Amino acid sequence: MMAREQTMHELEQGDYTLPDTGRPVVRSTKGVISSGHYLTSMAGMRMLLNGGNAFDAIAAAGFAAAVIEPIASYSLAAEGVFMLYDAAGDEVLSLSGQGVAPGKATADFYKSQGFNRIPTGPGKDAHLAFTVPGIVAAYISLLERYGSMTIDEVLAPAIDYAENGIPHYEYMLNRLDNTNTATQFDNYPPGGWDVFYNNREVPEAGDTLVQSGLANTMKAMSAAAVSGDRLAGLQAARDVFYKGSVAKTIIDSSTKVGGILTMDDLGNYEALFGEPVSSTFEGHEILGHDTWTQAPMVQQTLNLLENFDLKAMGHNSPEYIHTVTEALKLVFGDREAYYADPEYAEIPLDGLISKEYAADRVGLIDPERALPEQAAPGDPWKYSNGVGHVPAAKAMAASTNGTSEDSNHEGTTHVSVLDDQGNMVCGTISGGAFVKSVFFPELGCALSTRIEMFNCEEGHPNVVEPGKRPRTTLINYMARKDGETVMTIGCPGGDNQAQANVQLILNTLVFGMDPQLAVEAPRFATASVENSFYPHNYYPGKLDLEPGIAESTADALRARGHEIDRAANCGLGATVSVRDPKTGNLSTGGDPRRACYAMGL
Repeated sequence: MMAREQTMHELEQGDYTLPDTGRPVVRSTKGVISSGHYLTSMAGMRMLLNGGNAFDAIAAAGFAAAVIEPIASYSLAAEGVFMLYDAAGDEVLSLSGQGVAPGKATADFYKSQGFNRIPTGPGKDAHLAFTVPGIVAAYISLLERYGSMTIDEVLAPAIDYAENGIPHYEYMLNRLDNTNTATQFDNYPPGGWDVFYNNREVPEAGDTLVQSGLANTMKAMSAAAVSGDRLAGLQAARDVFYKGSVAKTIIDSSTKVGGILTMDDLGNYEALFGEPVSSTFEGHEILGHDTWTQAPMVQQTLNLLENFDLKAMGHNSPEYIHTVTEALKLVFGDREAYYADPEYAEIPLDGLISKEYAADRVGLIDPERALPEQAAPGDPWKYSNGVGHVPAAKAMAASTNGTSEDSNHEGTTHVSVLDDQGNMVCGTISGGAFVKSVFFPELGCALSTRIEMFNCEEGHPNVVEPGKRPRTTLINYMARKDGETVMTIGCPGGDNQAQANVQLILNTLVFGMDPQLAVEAPRFATASVENSFYPHNYYPGKLDLEPGIAESTADALRARGHEIDRAANCGLGATVSVRDPKTGNLSTGGDPRRACYAMGL
């Protein structure tokens, strides 16, 4: 009797063991959402609570994120990529809201200005990288095709946040306290000093942030709603942004600082739905975007890794980290040589993602020695129905170019929504970083500079051309099993995105982790590739490890030739969302590396 009373007393004081994660898995039968901030998630949840579906929710959350998360290098005048599953039509699609190069953006133009690559901030040439905004067209295309709510309903939470204010929060303040942000605001005055700071001082956590310029931009679109005609209202809102008053503000703002955007550039833009790129791994079909993103890297890497017994190696063991890293290095070599907008270049995609090509390349992974530099590309043309050649490997030297790119790696945000109708959608949204672009108070945001990811090498697949999408780092995925869509996967982080997504997939499909544990588990990332962001730094042999990876593991990796560095994060804001095919129940999680938050309905 005493023993039983003692046991009950102990349980009242606390549990016997701590949970495996710092946050719980969020589970629901009706709907889940996860995003980069709790208010972003609430904006989407308000749509679900009011009878909307997953597509209404992600659009509302995305508009709200432009207010809540501008320091996540995400702006209303920027871009995003989406993977979606429409339950009614039983189809999985990719959606490109990636902006394109303006009509005046050519390799000859940039060379005439004295540049071999397209420059961004921090510096006074950022206006040369302004990119046609794509994200608004993507949200409206989603709502037209799959949504149920009106444009004013979907914009209402974002307008409320912008007009009436939100509390400043720690993640935002940490990034406002950045010398490069201050420099860039001064390079293009007035910048965001009057919006985000108090007399040029970083505010206190809990101070109110009001963004009246951004509120006015959104209210102009909301006012276009047409009573009784949802689709007409959506079209009118698109026209306001791309052809009307907002478009004029964008062009006037760009022109006054020397930008090359035109009204025709905006008016001709369209978001594009497309068939996903598909491969298989661990009994699942992994679906992602085409080579206008870096997304096929994940399928290529998984094709290499299925030749190893990763589970036997052990999660985050030296053998495991080395093997995954070396596979990623090989695929980065291919990304740099072949990936580009397939509307403008012939890409050997069928060869790149073929199992035969992986079998041809896997022998290059030395189990005991790290590749000390960026990998040379392979020859996927041998396994492709197309015709092309293998480019010569580029001679490269280590470079830091006098600037840190941490702000790029920490940019971008991600939203995932699953509803009770069976719909699933995730979006990775980004662009308009304060340190890289120009903030226009009259617009309420900064313009994207994503065309920095082009090069100016004539004949290269990813050479800058008018109307072309830069080979963006933005990616996300869906997984299907036995014909049913069961999972969304995404993680912000620049060149770390593909690396983190590989690890999220391995965490779930190889090691059986739940959605929360999969995103909390420590990650790693190679920097042994020319960075996608200007000034394209390169750190040959460098391997970043998050703090949760043991020092003994770091020592074992050094012994294999890796140049080990410790990083606060290797991609942050990750989300895995799951629909159980047996019960239909939904689950998701929130990455504790930033102010992410998951909610269930």
